[in-house]
Amino acid sequence: MSDLFGPSAGAGVDDGDDEDYTDSGGGLRSRPRSPLAVRMRPRGVDEVVGQQHLLGSGSPLRLLAAGAGHAGPAGPSSVILWGPPGTGKTTLAHVIARGPGRKFVELSAITAGVKDVRKVMEDALAARDLHRTTTVLFLDEIHRFNKAQQDALLPGVENRWVVLIAATTENPAFSVVSPLLSRSLLLTLQPLTSDDIKGLILRAVQDPRGLAGKVQLSEEALDHLIRLAAGDARRALTTLEAAAGVAYAESVNAGAQANGTGVGGDGETDPVMGGTADGESGPVTGGTAGGETDPVAGAGSAGSAARTEPSGSAPVTVELDHAERAVDAAAVRYDRAGDQHYDVISAFIKSIRGSDVDASLHYLARMLEAGEDPRFVARRIIISASEDVGMADPTALQTAVAAAQAVALIGMPEARIVLAEAVVHLATAPKSNAAYLGINSAIADVRAGRGTGIPTHLRDAHYPGSAQLGHGKGYVYSHDQPHSVAKQQYPPDDLVGRDYYQPTSYGLEREIGGRLERLRGIIRGIKPK
Repeated sequence: MSDLFGPSAGAGVDDGDDEDYTDSGGGLRSRPRSPLAVRMRPRGVDEVVGQQHLLGSGSPLRLLAAGAGHAGPAGPSSVILWGPPGTGKTTLAHVIARGPGRKFVELSAITAGVKDVRKVMEDALAARDLHRTTTVLFLDEIHRFNKAQQDALLPGVENRWVVLIAATTENPAFSVVSPLLSRSLLLTLQPLTSDDIKGLILRAVQDPRGLAGKVQLSEEALDHLIRLAAGDARRALTTLEAAAGVAYAESVNAGAQANGTGVGGDGETDPVMGGTADGESGPVTGGTAGGETDPVAGAGSAGSAARTEPSGSAPVTVELDHAERAVDAAAVRYDRAGDQHYDVISAFIKSIRGSDVDASLHYLARMLEAGEDPRFVARRIIISASEDVGMADPTALQTAVAAAQAVALIGMPEARIVLAEAVVHLATAPKSNAAYLGINSAIADVRAGRGTGIPTHLRDAHYPGSAQLGHGKGYVYSHDQPHSVAKQQYPPDDLVGRDYYQPTSYGLEREIGGRLERLRGIIRGIKPK
């Protein structure tokens, strides 16, 4: 089996940096390969994962990628790509660069200055006038350019000396000057979905440019990598490559142990260390498990690079343990569609109800780290504020609703701070479920058929003929009475004297209880004792 990270993984694909060369010692070595995320960059629009809302037929990006002549009378538009890291901004720029009849120039706002921008503009003008070639300028991190640097782009963009593709993770409304915004199309990229990330990982496993089928993923490892990616394609491929490296190294060690380790007395190459009987040690990628010299790496002598092979010829399986070790992050045991989802949220709500603020924060962290939708958590907090805190602290509901709105506005990871504040408020607040029990009792009576009719004096009396029916007759306007409370019957006849709301003696309800007793006394005409 060929080396997963050597030149033969993805044979037949030239990624430009995996050619063999001879080192100063006469040995044949292989240059390090490009990162998996670079090797797996799409070669065309149809290979792009996600962002399909920007890549429909006739869209500006698709026309840019198609090249000159595909936009009809319309010319190519400059665009500003705004989105989180790993959503495909650089990828889209490189796909567009492959289009025919154009020159591609890439600058980073981190290192480039006005001088670099002006040189690109001069060269682009010359290329257009002399060679009929369109220059595509990809400017990464444009939000790092100050106003003067961004202004230097204006002549070239306005006169179409260049087609600008600017990428930013910051809101362009605050980080890009207005004249440049008005001369460009603003396109918003969305985080990739879990299905997008899954497809990307599986493609990288099989693609000759990627891992070329040399590994396979367990379901647990795949789910873990998808969760860790958090919608970031670059992170997904980086962690996949690291996890494959851990699994591959483990397989190599297993093969070495199966064939015997250490230095042989006859001078054969050690299958793990590449050392010889004379005590010299070679690189970790030594000779093959059978002790034969690798035909690509050359003889296993000092100064030559030999390659170690994993045991067996089947693909190496990447397990959950490999993924955890590769990224130094343990998998959170949480299934958003299974028992863990319901168990953890149940423990979370019960911890708030039980006033254990520390346990509440633990379960909150557990859900967020597992990738639970923070909006779902916010909705459950709102419910808890009414069900478990209630009128003992009415401000808890205000905090919960404000937290939900803030989560929708700012998103993760900062949303965790807002949710934590709401959780602390609810968990430490006085508790009452009196309102919750009150509505449940009222619903039970309605379902049992109690509460027939509506007192005539409370019925609608605004339409013609209602007076003849007696509607509104005898109604007492509360604001005309002392304390704005009138003595009259409000519930149906069969529910007179039925008390649904029974306030507790906790928090604000301690005050509500006494006031409620006085109110009921006035309304029902009961004299205070």
